[in-house]
Amino acid sequence: MTPDDRDRTVRDLVLVGHGMVGQRFLEAWTEQPAAAAWRVTVLAEEPRPAYDRVHLSALFSGSTPDDLGLCPAGFPAEHGIDLRLGDPATAIDRERRLVHTRSGSRVHYDVLVLATGSVPFVPPVPGTDAPGCHVYRTIEDVDAIRAGASAARTGVVVGGGLLGLEAAGALRAGGLDTHVVEFAPRLMAVQVDDGGGAALRRKIEELGVTVHTSAGASGVLTGPDGTVRGLALADGRELPADLVVFSAGVRARDQLARECGLPVGARGGVVVDAHCRTEDPAILAIGECAQAVDGRVYGLVAPGYQMAETAARTLAELEGEGFTGADTSTKLKLLGVDVASFGDPHGTAEGALDVLYSDSRSGVYRKLVIGADGALLGGVLVGDTEGYGTLRPLAVGGKPLTVAPEQLVLPAGFAPAGAVALPDEAVLCSCHNVTQGAVRAAVRDQGCDSVAAVKKCTRAGTGCGSCLKQLGAVVTEELEAAGVSTVKGLCEHFAHTRAELYEIVRVTGVAGFSELLAEHGSGGEGCEICKPTVASILASLGNGHILDGEQGALQDSNDHFLANLQRNGSYSVVPRVPGGEITPEGLITIGEIARDHGLYTKITGGQRIDMFGATVDQLPVIWQKLVDAGFESGHAYGKSLRTVKSCVGETWCRYGVQDSTTLAIELELRYRGLRSPHKLKAAVSGCARECAEAQSKDFGIIASSAGWNLYVGGNGGMTPRHADLLAADLDRETLIRTIDRYLMFYIRTADRLERTSVWLERLEGGLDHLRAVVIDDSLGIAAELDDLMERHIGGYRDEWAETLADPERLRRFASFVNAPGTPDPAVTFVPERGQIRPARPGEAGRTLDSPVLVAGTRLEVLTP
Repeated sequence: MTPDDRDRTVRDLVLVGHGMVGQRFLEAWTEQPAAAAWRVTVLAEEPRPAYDRVHLSALFSGSTPDDLGLCPAGFPAEHGIDLRLGDPATAIDRERRLVHTRSGSRVHYDVLVLATGSVPFVPPVPGTDAPGCHVYRTIEDVDAIRAGASAARTGVVVGGGLLGLEAAGALRAGGLDTHVVEFAPRLMAVQVDDGGGAALRRKIEELGVTVHTSAGASGVLTGPDGTVRGLALADGRELPADLVVFSAGVRARDQLARECGLPVGARGGVVVDAHCRTEDPAILAIGECAQAVDGRVYGLVAPGYQMAETAARTLAELEGEGFTGADTSTKLKLLGVDVASFGDPHGTAEGALDVLYSDSRSGVYRKLVIGADGALLGGVLVGDTEGYGTLRPLAVGGKPLTVAPEQLVLPAGFAPAGAVALPDEAVLCSCHNVTQGAVRAAVRDQGCDSVAAVKKCTRAGTGCGSCLKQLGAVVTEELEAAGVSTVKGLCEHFAHTRAELYEIVRVTGVAGFSELLAEHGSGGEGCEICKPTVASILASLGNGHILDGEQGALQDSNDHFLANLQRNGSYSVVPRVPGGEITPEGLITIGEIARDHGLYTKITGGQRIDMFGATVDQLPVIWQKLVDAGFESGHAYGKSLRTVKSCVGETWCRYGVQDSTTLAIELELRYRGLRSPHKLKAAVSGCARECAEAQSKDFGIIASSAGWNLYVGGNGGMTPRHADLLAADLDRETLIRTIDRYLMFYIRTADRLERTSVWLERLEGGLDHLRAVVIDDSLGIAAELDDLMERHIGGYRDEWAETLADPERLRRFASFVNAPGTPDPAVTFVPERGQIRPARPGEAGRTLDSPVLVAGTRLEVLTP
């Protein structure tokens, strides 16, 4: 059918571009009653429908392109949309209102919407087209980077912004020695200030990424075969590289508009008014290809969504304020570092003052910008973004604070009590411009009784997801105010609590995360909250080896390699030494391993010997030597039992009244590998003098002349808590049975990452209820708890030994996938006190690329 043959009773709407903003426009438009009178054609350049570019890096960690899809399979057909994939627009004939496409088609329009997005900016320097150079924008780009990384050892990312740091994280995770080159004097220059940039840089360099700021690229260096061999910098330095990724920002894709005579901004972007109309009333432009009325081209998804919704209202001839600017707040995790920026982070307003909290030791930087009238204007959070959900709406609202800003700037765990109430006009979801009042109205007036229902009704929380925590709090508060009992779900993907998910897995026998999500979740692909939580539940119930299949992809960073990741990218190896009792042969084995592999050794307060500085490829070699000598994993990397500390008891001590060492060894071997919501520590003291410090542990035992006293719910660390006496003068059999039930009841009912101390204080009925459950069997579940513990004991297998026996599991233990056994050159050390320590940023260090003898190696005792 030619354009002249079309039915003129139906008007033609053509959308050029089907990215995130284009899909949001289609959703907003099809919600309008006026849409029924329009025929919609979408011209998409990519071979697949719209997908989530914000989470593109998830493809490097196991997600699939389908996981990122934003366009439901039946959406185009349901709304009569002619979606033409892989057939982009090539020219616009404004006089005849025709769009020409790459396939040769001519598509008529009554209204044309440009959503062509942006293109990556590649510096105009020589060599950028050489094999080994990439950009980071599409799924195909990710595929190309992944293929190139498999044959590379060193990668350089040009650009230290959001996408640049994500690309660097992907290269580093793939085992490449990674450099980031940023022209500005700090990373993420648009979002954070100098202090935040410095904190972010320290954290990223600790993870093994080398950062070069105030540095520009002057050319790509190539070898005789024409492929990349390095990057030349403007200051004369040369960085070796097998792969270069350009992620130095984007430029508005406005070529179609330029060629058809539409005005564009001086720095690019189709000029539009507040209603997203161009100079031609039949053409609208939205997203990154458009320059808004404030003269800015917004490169974030939230402003693009707002423009999409504005354009839909304009096309439907609805009244509205239009788009005059947007909140550019961001919250994300870059290379494992939490970063957030909101409002006016640089304090550009006249009279603005800063309130700062900075702790370079822990990598936490928090700055709030306060106006002359006492209002919160903006802020920067690095290393601790807790409170972002409250602070961002306060900054956008611009009203004076009701609490002192000094109270708000402190990081989580330090801030004094004092609630901050948000006004209903505060924007809760900046992606879709949803206010707190709109969320409350959805619950109160439209019957939404869950976060999922509110998301469907208002679209809040369906964009970047940074508002979900605050959204959940508001929904719960509104429901409780109406007298409705609420279910406190684990995250947006599960309405169940961790305890409820544990019961579901235990009763149904669900064997994997995908199955659990499909049958008991709300869709999606999971998140950083539910994935490791479900992995812990599966492990606690003995559902296979922790590295096998899908479960291996769910683990936290330490569990991925069965070792603790240290600040410079190396790992620690901690074998189990039950009760601290070790033979001379065992000591010799540990000493020889530390000597031969150049590891730092330290005796801990938990009666173990930790060895630091192993590279990932060394781990299996070290484990094999330990396993051959009779050692096993000490589970220092997992949320599980760490140690059962003990004194020497009556065997050696003149005050001892019971054999504390033997009992400690028995308990540590009984509960080894027991996965739990949080790590577990225990102790056994042989008398009331309490040398093992049993009353500061998750469970502690103190000998009495009549038996054993059992204490539970203790905690050391930042918030110490004395343990409570659960039972006194127990015989050995009753003591162990009581501990079994206590631990399994905790694992069964505690929240994610909840210590026993917090769990016990939260437990309804407290200590008396716990005593009734585990001793008196008030709930009738004692037999189930006993059986669960027996299943754990009977199914225990050492994770190190099991990994060594499986060639497939061993494949992951390589710094470089294409050169197994090659140590990571980014992991460097310097000598100190006869041993080694990680090299600090800017400090010249050396790699341990061969066995190293460290002169004067000794064990340094850490006094508890």
